[in-house]
Amino acid sequence: MRETVGEKIFRVVVLTGLSVFVLVPLYVMVTTSIKPLGDVQAGFSWIPERVTIEPFIEMWSTVPLARYFMNSLIVTTAATVLSVTVAIFAAYAVSRWRFRGRGPFMTTVLSTQMFPGVLFLLPLYLIFVNIDAAFGVPLVGTRIGLIITYLTFSLPFSIWMLAGYFDGIPQELDQAGKVDGAGNLTILLRIILPAARPGIVAVAIYAFMTAWGEVLFASVLTTEETRTLAVGLRQYATQTNVYWNQVLAASLAVSIPVVVGFLAMQKNFVAGLTAGAVK
Repeated sequence: MRETVGEKIFRVVVLTGLSVFVLVPLYVMVTTSIKPLGDVQAGFSWIPERVTIEPFIEMWSTVPLARYFMNSLIVTTAATVLSVTVAIFAAYAVSRWRFRGRGPFMTTVLSTQMFPGVLFLLPLYLIFVNIDAAFGVPLVGTRIGLIITYLTFSLPFSIWMLAGYFDGIPQELDQAGKVDGAGNLTILLRIILPAARPGIVAVAIYAFMTAWGEVLFASVLTTEETRTLAVGLRQYATQTNVYWNQVLAASLAVSIPVVVGFLAMQKNFVAGLTAGAVK
């Protein structure tokens, strides 16, 4: 279907507006991160009068940014791996077997996404405290507690999306595997998972992004030693000063790995989301 002149103008206007909406804040972030702090505090200017890379050097010593980065990387990676692993087995069971309670289970899994996370903050905190008191397993202020928390929030949607993706894989592949003598676990690992790679990548990216930028639970369930990047960036604001150039420099530095990884897996991510939405 050929695009009309009006549709073309509308498309150009919308895309231009969205580009400006995205690129202008990014430009301000980049230019501010290469300004001396005095120039930033003196007033806003679109073009830096002086350019320096000192904010990118000093940001590592002003706050323990390397420790925060390592905490975020460990917690986010562990939560992502656990979420994808559990979701694969749960989604495969839901997709391939028609057991009693399957419908209510999927409805319950999806309905958990309707509630804001703040509703679960106090109950989850009390559960962690009681577990520590009863069994001596510290969860508040530890990486393990934060991993369990992020797993709790990313797992329901991961199961729902992977179940929809598995439904799109013909069950004849399972039957062919059984004819060759393969069990259910072998079929899942050697037949289903290679075919479901785009969906698995989409779920992994979703779980990673959910945990990487989370602030609410990280601010309550962590200490100075286990603090993550999303919370640690606030330490650039002291009682006497706010290091705006270092804040933005740190934001750019910690965003690069995520952006590069997202762009590298973009095709699989789009394919996985599309298949999950259709099903």
